[in-house]
Amino acid sequence: MTPSILGRKVGMTQVYLEDGRVVPVTVIQAGPCHVLQVRSQERDGYEAVQLGFEDKPRRLASRSERGHVASLDSKRSKERAASGLEVVEKAGCEPQRFVREFRGSSDLQVGASVSVEQFSEVARVDVVGTSKGRGFAGVMKRHNFSGQRATHGVKKVHRHAGGTGCSASPSRVFKGRRMAGQYGNARTTSRNLELVRVDAESNLLLVRGAVPGPNGGFVSVCETNKLG
Repeated sequence: MTPSILGRKVGMTQVYLEDGRVVPVTVIQAGPCHVLQVRSQERDGYEAVQLGFEDKPRRLASRSERGHVASLDSKRSKERAASGLEVVEKAGCEPQRFVREFRGSSDLQVGASVSVEQFSEVARVDVVGTSKGRGFAGVMKRHNFSGQRATHGVKKVHRHAGGTGCSASPSRVFKGRRMAGQYGNARTTSRNLELVRVDAESNLLLVRGAVPGPNGGFVSVCETNKLG
């Protein structure tokens, strides 16, 4: 598994490089993350590592969330133990707010901790987040349509999309036609971003440029697989 971690977007600022150039960076508070589960090919059919970030108060966590990270006494667990079934290893930590899996084999064990130090030799990363939601938007805002003319018979439809259908054949609208609709609030990946600085003492990653989502939003960071 490539170096991967979960975090929260703090905001943007700028830093000076050694050669005196100033670059815009996004500050990401990343880790430490608990290893909640380790998927194996024999048991789960694929290999992955499940990480959790930021403790969630127990009063806000459901019983299933608490049972995912720690053993809870229940009738079902006692029956499974009595039948001889293998007990799934628990991380023994607090319930986590943000949980994600990263594919690939790894030497990490359940209950271990992952920090930003693993990125000390990484040059570029991919950042995955949820983009800002902008609600229901028209085609000019959502798809950068130029709109219709301001004269020559155009009346009160200057921001409309215009014709979308076809003639009698095929007499339908093709799938994928760009129209008005939900804008944003979707999974977005910013690829091949330069990792400017790693602050292991404060658990911070400084990534050049912008990353998806608002300040305070959760993000996933991993070493990029893009060549060149």
